[in-house]
Amino acid sequence: MTELNERTDTTTSPNVREEPRRALPPTGNGVSRQRGALVGAVVRSQEAVVLAVLIALLVGFAIAKPSNFATSGNLENLARDAAVLLVLSIGITYVTIMGMFDLSIGSVLVFSEVVAVKAMGGLGTDNAGTALLGAAVAVVAGTVWGLLNGALVARLRLSPFIVTLATFGAALGAAELVAKGNDLTAVPSTLSTFIGIDTFAGVPSLVAIAIIIAVIGGVQLAKSQFGQLTYAIGSNPEAARRVGIRVTRHIVAVYAVVGALAGAAGFLDAARFGTTSMGGHSNDALAAITAVALGGASLYGGRGTMLGTVIGVSIPAVLQNGLVILGTQSHWYQIIVAAALIASIYLDRRRRESERR
Repeated sequence: MTELNERTDTTTSPNVREEPRRALPPTGNGVSRQRGALVGAVVRSQEAVVLAVLIALLVGFAIAKPSNFATSGNLENLARDAAVLLVLSIGITYVTIMGMFDLSIGSVLVFSEVVAVKAMGGLGTDNAGTALLGAAVAVVAGTVWGLLNGALVARLRLSPFIVTLATFGAALGAAELVAKGNDLTAVPSTLSTFIGIDTFAGVPSLVAIAIIIAVIGGVQLAKSQFGQLTYAIGSNPEAARRVGIRVTRHIVAVYAVVGALAGAAGFLDAARFGTTSMGGHSNDALAAITAVALGGASLYGGRGTMLGTVIGVSIPAVLQNGLVILGTQSHWYQIIVAAALIASIYLDRRRRESERR
């Protein structure tokens, strides 16, 4: 494969320096210029803005319900809930940077969870070996769905939106067939205890696993050739093809990673609750995409960081937890998350316009 950095004249990778742009003469009155500068500063520092919003939410809920929200038990529970969403969002970060979508992750999570629990229950044992088998089955099952998504998108050149919307329904239907429409409870107690309940160095095991996955994903995205190719394809897929990057193969690989992480999230979800959740993940794609967008990733491709995703994931998790404690109807959570996604898209567009000036 031609190395990305060998042909810097035709690629638009974030690692390639652009020629400095000639300054344009000022237009409009002073107030308009100041307003434009303020908007530009805000959209360029989206991670800082989101971090400020997160802190405001934490403080607000803590003031509103200090005896319920600001407790070690609730914050630990909040972190465990965010851990599964973080693992999903890590995969969505890759596919978003590539300028594509995956709406199927919630159903892929459920399918992977179901087949993993089915496999562990079939062994009839309760030990570490059983848990490892379940993890392997979940990751493989998710990877298969990811490969299917990638092949349909990259090789048949179908719309990622349509493909993953279709596999969203297909994976959920397959899960219901395997489980015969019922949630499965044959989760080994060893798994539920070690991952769902125990802590490691004072950190819940579930959260520690999610953090490790995020660190690995972040290093790969920022430092490896795989990450560079993902940025390059998201910035300009045609330029990536011209420098010799195998775009089709890389798209399939990224979707396989997304599926594998959805499978891992399904395994962690089963460990967290000790049962499958057939109807509990219909909004996972919305929450993950919103988290990634809030973290500064561009839905147009070519931009995003894993650190931003970690910050962005906290917003939906804190919102859901806080609204439940306040006794607010769950429908408001979906409305607020959808509004946050729209706001993120708007900020992304303004940022792109600001950078073009």
